[in-house]
Amino acid sequence: MGVTEHLHGTDGVRSLANLAILRGAVGTDQGYGVNPLRGQNNVQGASDMGALPDLLPGYGKVTDPAVHARAEDVWGVPVPARPGLRIPDMFAAARAGDLRALWVIGEDVCATDPDANQVARALDACPLVVCNELFLSETAQHADVVLPVASWLEKDGTFVNFDRRFQRVRPAVPPPGETRTDFDIVRALAQAMGADLGCATPADALAECARLAPVFAGLSHGRLDREGAVPWPCPGPDQPGEAKLYTERFATPDGRAHLAAAPYLPPGEQPDDRYPLVLVTGRRWAHYNSGSMTRRGGNLALDPVDFLDLHPDDAARYEVRGGEQVTVESRHGRARLIARVSEQTAPGQVFCSFHFPASGVNRLTSDHVDTVTSCPEYKVTAVRVAPP
Repeated sequence: MGVTEHLHGTDGVRSLANLAILRGAVGTDQGYGVNPLRGQNNVQGASDMGALPDLLPGYGKVTDPAVHARAEDVWGVPVPARPGLRIPDMFAAARAGDLRALWVIGEDVCATDPDANQVARALDACPLVVCNELFLSETAQHADVVLPVASWLEKDGTFVNFDRRFQRVRPAVPPPGETRTDFDIVRALAQAMGADLGCATPADALAECARLAPVFAGLSHGRLDREGAVPWPCPGPDQPGEAKLYTERFATPDGRAHLAAAPYLPPGEQPDDRYPLVLVTGRRWAHYNSGSMTRRGGNLALDPVDFLDLHPDDAARYEVRGGEQVTVESRHGRARLIARVSEQTAPGQVFCSFHFPASGVNRLTSDHVDTVTSCPEYKVTAVRVAPP
């Protein structure tokens, strides 16, 4: 994921694709090529199901008349013909008073999104914020309504890995108390608003997606229960899924690979005399994403606080000693972390995670986003380090 978290992250991805194409490391059995890893399980599945503002399930564009017509035929209701808003645009619209309701499902945006002060402002400005959560997260504390939901251990449905394999998910334990699955909550709210979604179970929802998107046509809970994991594209119930793509032609009009010559473009921020260090944010091995789950378990014994890793040269230059608390300031905000001096980072570069919201790390990061995908530029923030 870190490759994309730059102002021009898409250009970086295209450059890596160039290398794979030129090397012939696409559609082979030789065990080499580019291996991108998603940040969490089922990120791929969420994208596959249309959780993107300009796409429907199966990656059909909402602006494509044929895709649009097929969706309206399956769903029996009008489908908007224009893309929706990306996440930074939603927050900007909320702050401007143009977005009146926001439903946050399974994401702690106040802990993980950049320029956290502006995210909190957006949530506070929005007249109605609903949050589906396991715990009272940083985001949930800004919500008007918090709906307690089941975890993945308590759900029925499917997950899709980055290799496009649909896999069955079955509940290992029942949901505690009065919690409900996201699936049930969405259906119940739709019904309360006078809409019948027509899918009583997750199996019905996958069957509907099979009618909606040709790449999912051969997938069903029944098939997955019989055969195990099945990759898409899977064009029919009697046909195998395609585990390997692009062995004969690429997904381009002429079937040939198209190289992209991306020029170097600078990041959104540059260090200067006032903010001389470059901060990179990421994850620690002991914690998972925002840390909302792993901070509530035994992982704190492995990684109890948020550290700022810096090179010995920089520690000496700025009179920082390992183990002491330091203040990290950027052009956007301030955070307090515990210094850890080692040669794991290069001179001029510091690193910290975003697993501990109380540290305020995402108050440091800028609101610059990739020019194509709107992915935030987490990997380049100019900062300075000082005693607390």
